[in-house]
Amino acid sequence: MGFAEIMMLVLGAILVNNVIFQQFLGICPYLGVSKKLDTAIGMGMAVTFVMTMAVAVTWPIYHLVLKPYDMGYLRTLAFILVIASLVQLVEIVLKKVAKALFEALGVFLPLITTNCAILGVAILAIDNDYNYPVSLLFAFASALGFILAIVIFAGIRERMEVMQVPRPLAGVPIALIIAGIVAMAFQGFAGLGG
Repeated sequence: MGFAEIMMLVLGAILVNNVIFQQFLGICPYLGVSKKLDTAIGMGMAVTFVMTMAVAVTWPIYHLVLKPYDMGYLRTLAFILVIASLVQLVEIVLKKVAKALFEALGVFLPLITTNCAILGVAILAIDNDYNYPVSLLFAFASALGFILAIVIFAGIRERMEVMQVPRPLAGVPIALIIAGIVAMAFQGFAGLGG
């Protein structure tokens, strides 16, 4: 891959093929953890770390174990087990090594286990037939796209807290309307893909 192709992959993962707006992955944390900007940033950082690590572990498992032994049908199950184990391992290590970081990410780590964006990006890296370094770059860029989406949404939702919203639209309905408008805004980047 040349530099231009790598830049298109990164921009594509962040803006054009955003995991939330184009792939519809990670909608639960997008709507649930985006009420405050600081929690959205914390969740985004945790997702970035785990998503990149998950692809770093699942890619070799698929290419060195599942594919050579014709067990590709076990991919989803194996990836789910790896992601859950990885999150537990990260939680244990952070608790022992970096207590402050563990407390900062505390509530977000268990939520990441059920975040389908992690599994989705690991599967997309395999389905798109990326090599190992490109898979890691794709995972990191996809996580940056996740952060961008959730931080923008959290900023808008914080502003909505001080605005008067008609009672029937207060809460979840206005959040869904805003999510739709932000998703349409991201569709404007579709021309970059190609």
